[in-house]
Amino acid sequence: MRPTLPPTTAPSCLVEIIELKWLLRGHGIDLHVERLQSDPEYARQTLDTAAALPHAPLRAAAARLRVFLLGSQPG
Repeated sequence: MRPTLPPTTAPSCLVEIIELKWLLRGHGIDLHVERLQSDPEYARQTLDTAAALPHAPLRAAAARLRVFLLGSQPG
């Protein structure tokens, strides 16, 4: 089942996702926006990959999205 974000959070989360998408693209990694929102395992793997890259803005974006999408910090 796809998680639903409160209306006040959804636009901010979408902006964060698009930011992550373009930051990852700069590292040659494609991100599927809809899948990131609907597949927790894909989200976890993608955010783990982003967190491991040597680019501070990318790691920060991944950390913010982890809270939005998974409700947790990296484990």
